Amino acid sequence: MTEHVRIALDAMGGDHGPSVVVPGAAIALSRKPDTSFLFVGDEAKIAPFLDADPKLKDVSEILHTDVAVRMDDKPSVALRKGRWKSSMWLALDAVKTERAHAAVSAGNTGALMAMSRFCLRMMADVQRPAIAAMWPTLRGESIVLDVGATIGADARQLVDFAVMGSAMARILFDIDRPTVGLLNVGVEEIKGVEQVKEAARILREEAFPALDFRGFVEGDDLGKGTVDVVVTEGFAGNIALKTAEGTARQLAEYLRAAMSRTWMSKLGYVFARGAFDTLREKMDPRKVNGGVFLGLDGVVIKSHGGADAEGFASAVEVAYEMARYDLVEKIRQGMAHERPAEAAAAATPEEMARLAGATP
Repeated sequence: MTEHVRIALDAMGGDHGPSVVVPGAAIALSRKPDTSFLFVGDEAKIAPFLDADPKLKDVSEILHTDVAVRMDDKPSVALRKGRWKSSMWLALDAVKTERAHAAVSAGNTGALMAMSRFCLRMMADVQRPAIAAMWPTLRGESIVLDVGATIGADARQLVDFAVMGSAMARILFDIDRPTVGLLNVGVEEIKGVEQVKEAARILREEAFPALDFRGFVEGDDLGKGTVDVVVTEGFAGNIALKTAEGTARQLAEYLRAAMSRTWMSKLGYVFARGAFDTLREKMDPRKVNGGVFLGLDGVVIKSHGGADAEGFASAVEVAYEMARYDLVEKIRQGMAHERPAEAAAAATPEEMARLAGATP
C-alpha cells in the first residue's frame, strides 16, 4: 500500500481546463489529505488558481507546457503533434518515470487511450486495455467494463477484463472475491455469440481464486447490481453507458416537469423535498465520475470532459484509491495464474490503428 499518493493532473484537458482541475484537486485534497499534485500545463493559467488556495499550493508543483490536446483532435493527430510535449503526454510520462503514482485527464478520450498505450505500454499478460466505469445500482455500485476502449473482444480478452475488473472491485468495494457476470442477451448457456459463451466456459472451468463467476447477466441486471463486476466488449459497453446516462437525464426532466405542472404538484414537492434531494444525490453523475484505464502498466483515470470541480474531484479520488492500493500489482497477480506471459501477444500495428479509431 502506498502511504502518500502523488497525482499528475492534465490541467489543460477537458472543457474548462485549470478553472475546474485546480478547484477539483482542492476538493479531493480536503478528503484525501495524504495527496500531492503535479499540475501539467500552462503555468500562467494554472498559477492564479493555486495562489488562491495556499493549502493546495503547498502540496503542488507545476510542470509547464503550452501545448494541449484539443477535444476534437483525432487520436492519430494528437499522437503526432502532442507526443513528448503536450500536457496530456507529460502527465502520463510522470507516471512512467515514477514522478507520480497516477495520472488524471478530462481530455480527449481517444487521444488519452492512444497516448497511454504508447507511453506506459500494456502489462505483460494483457492483450487489450479496457475502460472500467462505476455504475450506480439498487444495492450500491458495480463496475462495468469495457465501456469503450476498443471495439470487439475474443474470449480470452473477455476473461482478462474479468480478472482486471475484479482487481479494481477488491480495492473499491473491499471484498475478497467480487462476483463477476458476462453481459449477454440471456442467462441460458446456449445464448449469445461464441466469444461470450467461450469466455463463460473458461471462467467456469479454470481456477480463478480472486473472483466468483456467476454466469451471464442481462441488461436489466446492470441497474439491479446483480454482480459486482459486469464484463462486456467495448461496443456494447459504450452503448449501455450512453443509454443509461441518457435515461437518467430523461427521468430527471420528467420529474422536473411533473413537479412544476400545477400548484398542487409544487406543494407536493415542498413536502417531499427531502426524498427528492436523496434521489438527486443518488442520480448525480458527478459521484461516479472517473473511468479507469485497465491493462496499462500504470494508473490512468479519465474524467468526463464537461465535469465540474466536484465531478473532477471524484475522478481524482478514484486515482487516489487505485494508486494507494496498488491496482497494477493486483492485476499482475491476478493475471499471473491465468496463463504464461509468453501467451499474451504484442499489439500489432493494425490493432494500434483500430485503437486510435475507437473512442467512446
